[in-house]
Amino acid sequence: MIYGYARCSTNEDKQDIDRQVRELKTAGAQQIFLEYEHGDSAVKEQLFALLETAEKGDTIITLEVSRLARSTKQLCDIIDKVKSKHLKLSILGSITVDCTNGEIDPMTNAFIQMSGVFAELELMIIRARVKSGMQNAKLKGAKIGRPQVTKEDIPQIFYRHYPAYKSKQLNISEFARVCNLSRTTVYKYISLLED
Repeated sequence: MIYGYARCSTNEDKQDIDRQVRELKTAGAQQIFLEYEHGDSAVKEQLFALLETAEKGDTIITLEVSRLARSTKQLCDIIDKVKSKHLKLSILGSITVDCTNGEIDPMTNAFIQMSGVFAELELMIIRARVKSGMQNAKLKGAKIGRPQVTKEDIPQIFYRHYPAYKSKQLNISEFARVCNLSRTTVYKYISLLED
């Protein structure tokens, strides 16, 4: 079986995930696992599900090392799992790690680890660039971060259901649900009203 793995940071990035899916299908992927998570996230549920689903002799394909992990340690953990399950991992247009015999040759191992280092370096460069851009924007007078919320920003639906919450007819989860707001936002609005 040939599995594909596509990942992008958010599910708003539809074009990127669609491009990955097209390329994975062209490369022969029979089933594709889609992940909407940051590359350095410690928990990638779909990647974990894929590694659990794949059986001895199966192949996993992805477009770039950075799709799998943005940390050398995470990548090494993935390679260990590929090796223990006797799988083949193919980074399209780059390298194939064939562990179907339970082993990995030293040169391939070194190359994949170096790729992990470069993926991690790329993430660090991106973060440094963003931090520098934010500092530059602050120096120019731009306000960074979420806008300050005031009582005037609280929607009418919140006020409509607030008495039921205060009288304990609704718990916080129910209150958030009927207002179509997150619990964090509801807590923020309550804090604004009760302070």
